[in-house]
Amino acid sequence: MKRMIKIVALLAAVGTLTACSGHVENKSKSCGYDYLLHPAISISRIIGGCGPAEY
Repeated sequence: MKRMIKIVALLAAVGTLTACSGHVENKSKSCGYDYLLHPAISISRIIGGCGPAEY
């Protein structure tokens, strides 16, 4: 029973995080990056890999 509760909790956590992911393209649509929780905390965004992004 404890194992089933852990599995359900894990699936719920993964499902929640997956719902918060997305993809952002730059203005000219030549470059994009994925983010997990919020576009502002994406590593690609922080290092400026694609230049200014359009949300």
